[in-house]
Amino acid sequence: MKKILVIEDEPSIRENILELLEIENFEGIGAENGQVGLQLAKTQRPDLILCDVLMPGLDGYGVLQALRQETATAAIPFIFLTGKASKTDFCQGTEMGAHDYLTKPFTRADLLNALAERLPRSPSAV
Repeated sequence: MKKILVIEDEPSIRENILELLEIENFEGIGAENGQVGLQLAKTQRPDLILCDVLMPGLDGYGVLQALRQETATAAIPFIFLTGKASKTDFCQGTEMGAHDYLTKPFTRADLLNALAERLPRSPSAV
């Protein structure tokens, strides 16, 4: 079972994503801010990270930058979830090393497609 860390400061969005992940047979781990998410990434070693950009304290860009500086977390696939939808925002995220950039509101299909691109399922999981 693939483990996905969801770093999102809005409780309802975080819980909705975690519920969807559970329904789709992923192990979801929730973090309410960037600092908690960074610690969980280091201790839980998720297979993928979904992270909001705009959060108080350590924002998503700071989380990604810190993850990329650590050998143990540098290669974890990282997808931004954000309401910031400009081309400049997208470019900034991808230039920093994000693998994808989903703008809110996104659909269930959008999220599952992004996960499928980054986490191909093994034949036994189909």
